[in-house]
Amino acid sequence: MKRSLNNALKISLMSALVIAPVVASSSRAFADTIPTKGTNDSYVGAGVGTGVIKGGTGEDTKFGGNISARVALPKAPVSFRGQVLYNDQSSAIAPKVTLDLGVAKNTNFFVGGGYNFVQGDRKGNTPLGDKNAPVVTVGAERKFGDNVVLYGNADLGINAYKNSNSQAVSVQAGLGFKY
Repeated sequence: MKRSLNNALKISLMSALVIAPVVASSSRAFADTIPTKGTNDSYVGAGVGTGVIKGGTGEDTKFGGNISARVALPKAPVSFRGQVLYNDQSSAIAPKVTLDLGVAKNTNFFVGGGYNFVQGDRKGNTPLGDKNAPVVTVGAERKFGDNVVLYGNADLGINAYKNSNSQAVSVQAGLGFKY
C-alpha cells in the first residue's frame, strides 16, 4: 500500500507541477484583457480514459472510454459532474461535486470528490479500480466557439481494488457539447 500511495502522490505532484504554471500564467497574462473568466456552461461529452497504476493484484491497468457530463450551477462556482468509465471488461459510474475556478476566458480548473460505483460482476478492472471507492478529481475544461468543450481530468480512487489496499489513478480526456 505504501508503494501505491507513493506512486499516487508522485503522479499528483507531477500533475500539479504541470498545471500550476499554466494556471498562474493564464491568470496574469489575460487579467487585463478578459472581462470574465471561466465558463459556466453545462455539457455532455465522450472521450478516452486509462488507468495509470496497477492495482497490486497483478492485473494490468485498463484503457477504455468515458462519457462525461457537467451540470453547472448558475452564479455559483460549483458543478455536479458524472462520468462513466468503461472498457472491454467492466464499467464504473462516478458522480462528483466540484469547485470550479475560472482561470482564463472560457477556461476552468476544477477540484472535487465523489464516489466510484463499479458495475456488473466486477471480474475485471475499470480504469479506476475494481471495487466501489471514494474518488478525488482534478481537471480542466475549455470552451471553444459556442458549443464545444475540451475536458480532461485525473481521478484518484482511494482503496479502489478488491484484493489490495492500493489506490487507483485514471486519466480521462474528451470533447463535450454544450446543452
